[in-house]
Amino acid sequence: MTSTSPRIVIVGGGFAGLFSARQLQRRLRREAELLFVTPRNFMTYQPFLAEAATGTLEPRHVVIPLRRVLPGVEVLSARATRVAHRDHCVTVQPSEGPSYDVSYDHLVLAVGAVTRLPPIPGLEECGIGFKRAEEAIALRNHVLSRLDLAETTRDADVRRCALTFVVVGGGFAGIEALGELEDMTRSACRYYRHVRPADLQWMLVELTGRILHDVGEGVGRRAAAELSRRGIDLRLNTRVESAVDRRIRLSDGTEFNAGTLVWTAGVQPHPMLRSTDLPLDEKGRVRVGTDLRVVGTEDAWSAGDCAAVPDLTNRGVPTPPTAQHAVRQARHLADNLVAVLRGESARPYAHRYAGSIASLGLHKGVAELYGMQLGGLPAWVLHRTYHLTQIPTINRKVRIGLDWALASLFRRDLVSLGGVRETSDSSEGTEVRPHEHAAVH
Repeated sequence: MTSTSPRIVIVGGGFAGLFSARQLQRRLRREAELLFVTPRNFMTYQPFLAEAATGTLEPRHVVIPLRRVLPGVEVLSARATRVAHRDHCVTVQPSEGPSYDVSYDHLVLAVGAVTRLPPIPGLEECGIGFKRAEEAIALRNHVLSRLDLAETTRDADVRRCALTFVVVGGGFAGIEALGELEDMTRSACRYYRHVRPADLQWMLVELTGRILHDVGEGVGRRAAAELSRRGIDLRLNTRVESAVDRRIRLSDGTEFNAGTLVWTAGVQPHPMLRSTDLPLDEKGRVRVGTDLRVVGTEDAWSAGDCAAVPDLTNRGVPTPPTAQHAVRQARHLADNLVAVLRGESARPYAHRYAGSIASLGLHKGVAELYGMQLGGLPAWVLHRTYHLTQIPTINRKVRIGLDWALASLFRRDLVSLGGVRETSDSSEGTEVRPHEHAAVH
């Protein structure tokens, strides 16, 4: 190593990676050299992705530029393809050119999770993901193009298919995407002469018996009641068996054509973890102790969706993959790493569940806070307030606040700008399908 200061390499650009890097930067200043390895030069703030998809927020405002928020941290825009902790090195692969090794004294592994795509016929061809800003834009373009098609066609079957929208997955991503997009299409109907809200067919398909299953049952029940009240067809304990040529076949025997299939169901630990010599659990997550150190090591740490973090408030069961836990674990990990560098003791991570919130469209939401349940406008305001305080930098807070202020003065923006080209990045585990539509309403 060229520097006498300890080198800390942080791998992964999601919640856990960014927030641990920021906390380390604040606490250590010049006591250590920090390197951040991630394929992209920004982090997507996913709780705002649904509002970006409906045009309430400018997509550029829901991404955090890493070099701007991490001054003094060396950011390597590359994929980490291998970790050899025995040799204390990470192999990184730039977008072009050969790979090379980066050595470290301490490792923070926070590569998160990727969408799990089961081998369902037709899913790869017609499914649209919802994990990136590009996918949010592509989905918006596609949904508005279906309304245009329904307005223009004279074929009843084509029209019915265009106005049928299926969201698979009842977690936060699926529920918020469904709520916001259904609300957007309902509002858009006022600009079409032949498309009425009653013509829209929105469906949620969820494999388990309830939605929002990673949080309290009260929030899930309240969200289900709100979605049902709006005429959304909830199919619980149901799975998609085929989607060939946009012909959807469900496990309950239902078959129909759908012009839109949004896939948000299921995540799995990042496949890169299999290219490490760190201990993994039966689900492929990194095994960590209560202090967030990787089991059997003194200088490797992990947090977020890629780590099996024992929940001391729930009999040691691994914490659920939520942003709430990822952010708190990241800050706790950073504090423990700083303590170890200074010869102090690391503390166990314990976070008692405070509640959860979800947006279901404009002025609609559900929330549970310290046992108190909220719905409608109060929950929606709480959702916006909480996430506005959490998103990093004053710059992004102001830009999002201004977006909301403008949205409150004018009707929902229904501009669709096409030209989103197909991209694929195996390091993130999701794809953006091509949607070359352009429309202004």
